[in-house]
Amino acid sequence: MTAILGISAFYHDSAAALVVDGEIIAAAQEERFTRKKHDPSYPVKAIEYVLLEGKRTLEDIDYVAFYDKPFLKFERLLETYVAFAPRGLSSFRMAIPVWLREKLFLKDILIKEFKKKHKKFDPETLLFNEHHFSHAASAFYPSPFEEAVVLTLDGVGEWATTTVAIGKGHELNIEKEIHFPHSLGLLYTAFTYYTGFKVNSGEYKVMGLAPYGVPKYQDLILEHLIDLKEDGSFWLNQSYFNYATGLTMTNQKFADLFGEPVRDAEQPLTSFHMDMAASIQAVTEEVVLRMTRALAREYNIPNLCLAGGVALNCVANGKILKDGAFKDIWIQPAAGDAGGALGAALAVWHREFNKPRKVHRKDAMHGSYLGPAYEQNTIEKELAACGAKFKVLSEKEMLDQTAQALADEKAIGWFQGRMEFGPRALGGRSIIADPRSETMQRILNIKVKFRESFRPFAPSVLREDVSEWFDLDYDSPYMLLVSGVHQDKRRNMSEEEKALFGIDKLNIKRSDIPAITHVDYSARIQTVHADTNPLYHALISQFKSKTGCPVLVNTSFNVRGEPIVCTPQDAFRCFMGTELDVLVVGNCILHKEDQNQKLKESYINKYELD
Repeated sequence: MTAILGISAFYHDSAAALVVDGEIIAAAQEERFTRKKHDPSYPVKAIEYVLLEGKRTLEDIDYVAFYDKPFLKFERLLETYVAFAPRGLSSFRMAIPVWLREKLFLKDILIKEFKKKHKKFDPETLLFNEHHFSHAASAFYPSPFEEAVVLTLDGVGEWATTTVAIGKGHELNIEKEIHFPHSLGLLYTAFTYYTGFKVNSGEYKVMGLAPYGVPKYQDLILEHLIDLKEDGSFWLNQSYFNYATGLTMTNQKFADLFGEPVRDAEQPLTSFHMDMAASIQAVTEEVVLRMTRALAREYNIPNLCLAGGVALNCVANGKILKDGAFKDIWIQPAAGDAGGALGAALAVWHREFNKPRKVHRKDAMHGSYLGPAYEQNTIEKELAACGAKFKVLSEKEMLDQTAQALADEKAIGWFQGRMEFGPRALGGRSIIADPRSETMQRILNIKVKFRESFRPFAPSVLREDVSEWFDLDYDSPYMLLVSGVHQDKRRNMSEEEKALFGIDKLNIKRSDIPAITHVDYSARIQTVHADTNPLYHALISQFKSKTGCPVLVNTSFNVRGEPIVCTPQDAFRCFMGTELDVLVVGNCILHKEDQNQKLKESYINKYELD
């Protein structure tokens, strides 16, 4: 049996993945173990975990695959500074020492790390993939398609920012590329920066803010910032940007174009910022729709795979599916750099070793439940060590009591089975609640998540019931498709309510499930399947039997700026640091009022804001 360890590291979202004879055994991000959001460091803990899950040591690993080629990235860095000289001197002075000290010699650093655990580690077994090929491999190889067009879009890898590949069987070949500095990901990030959100972290906030605004600046963006062709290829006007050689994403000319300065983080959001979010979201959708329509015409292949950070834009993904240029689409749930670790390992197995690929009916990701799980006795020991007061129930009792607490509008921390790989909580490490509640969105945002009130929540819905509640009859197990709430479940608004603007729209009940219905009647849908997460499916089914509603609010089990919880102790600390009412870990159930109040801690300022 051939074991391949995949690694992504040193930029952001470090991760490790283990693939054995082409089967995905385990994958996890380093941040979950270190509790440092987007941790970029060498993934010591993630590697330890995937090896443990695979019952292996580093000595049992045949090959290690890194998701990037540092020398090509350094080449791009140097050529960019030369091309833009004398601009960027201060940025050059900051970047080059780091590269010369660390990143340029990543191979040596990696070998040194491996030899700490395995003195006889063979450097010849360390292989490097190009960044976008790692993305493409992560999208195609686990997909349920024998043949597919594979589109990757992100900020930048080595040179590529966008690639088109064709996958067939176990063969995968990149056909087209768009190169830095022309990048849809960096364009979106520029607007993330301009609207006051954190780069490489707050892009999803821009997407969530967009429905509150009007895309009134769309034409201005298309006229001045991006030259968009009919086939979706594009060119960015660098005179408005500063990311190529500077220390910021945009410059003064960018601010002058739109008439406002860069928003400071935590300053109030105005209608201007909402309109900017709506405008860049509309442009992004236009780019990807032109691209996917052109690719469908050119290759005449009915299947599309997506990866790269832009593939986490679930609103755009929903538009691609609804557009119908491709009959089926599949999106890698860890679409960002973390997923590159998995793609690198799969690329070595299928491309380097020319090994055949087994195509699974759904996919090969095991529901993306690829992280650590905890046995019941371990859970009880960890909770007891925290000083927690809990009851141990049978599974039937646990499901019944949890469903009843949900029906009673309790906010619940739900910790079950293996941890999810990727940025979405999928019923393994989730905060769950009743979507019928008119106040639940505000309660969860302000009192539990400690985040902006506009942020939407997602629904988990039984796959067999999705078409009755949403304008969708399609698998969406990874919460990467947005669709509308079904017309029958919507509530008609009064003229007075329709006239409300921006955040004032937030508290209007617009459907039978208001806690997950966005202001444009959309929702980011997770379909729950009995074969991939039977316990979560059983809980929602129990809730349905009590209420008639097969939908739950599902958001990640963490607070703003905190990585999703990994261990039972993480779960208890978050439970005691927030206004969650109930915690369910394995068959243990904990009620807040039963806990020692001295164990409460202030969580609101515990983590650096994202």
